[in-house]
Amino acid sequence: MPDLSLKTRLGSRGQPQRTRAAILQAAMREFSQEGVAGARTDAIARAARVNKALLYYYFKDKKTLYGAVLDRVFSGLWERVLPTLDSNLPPREKFLAYVGAHFDYVASNPLLPPIVHREWMCAGRNGSPHLRRLVERYLRPIFLKLSQVLREGIERGDFRPVDPMQFLPSTVGLIVFYFISTPVIAMVTQADPLAAERIIARRAAVLDFVSAALLRRPELGSKEKDQ
Repeated sequence: MPDLSLKTRLGSRGQPQRTRAAILQAAMREFSQEGVAGARTDAIARAARVNKALLYYYFKDKKTLYGAVLDRVFSGLWERVLPTLDSNLPPREKFLAYVGAHFDYVASNPLLPPIVHREWMCAGRNGSPHLRRLVERYLRPIFLKLSQVLREGIERGDFRPVDPMQFLPSTVGLIVFYFISTPVIAMVTQADPLAAERIIARRAAVLDFVSAALLRRPELGSKEKDQ
C-alpha cells in the first residue's frame, strides 16, 4: 500500500500537528512584531503557507490564536525549567540551574519577550482574558517552587535572607530585560546584542550577578547570621 502521507501538503488537514505548529510559529512572529491589534491573520496564513480557511479551522479567530501563542510561550518555559525545579539538586545548584535554563529558553526564542511584554502592558491597562489562566497554570507553580528553593537555601545557610517576593521578580527581570531592550542596546553599543559571543557573555553576567546577590560568602556567614 502506498504511503499516502507523502502526498499530503502542509496547508491541508492531513498533517495537523505540523500545520498547527507552522501557524503558531508564524503567529508568534506576527504578534511579536505587530501586537494583537496590528497582527493580520492573512499575513500569518501566508507565512505559515496555509490558506485562511485552514487557519480558522485550527483557531476560530485571532483572539483564540493569540491565546494559543501565549500558552505555547509559557508551556515552553514550564517544560524547560520543571526538570530542574523537581530535581534533587541542593538549593544553590538548583537555583542557578533554573536561572541558566530560563535564560537559555528566552535566548533561543527571541520572539518571546516582546509578546510577553505587550501582554503585561495590556493586562495592566484593560485587563487580559488570558492572564489568570497563565498565572494559575504556569507562573504561580514556578513561583512557589522557586520560593521553596530560596527558603531551603536560607535555612541551610547557603543563601542570604532574601525576600522571594522581591528577589524572584528581580531575577526574572535580569534575565528578560536584556532581550526586550536589544534594539536600544544595539544603538548604544553599536554591536549586535544577539550575537552568539554576546549571549554567552550575558548569560555569564546574569549568573554572576545572581550569585553575588544570593549566595553567602563564607567569611560573612557568621556576621550576617547575627544581623
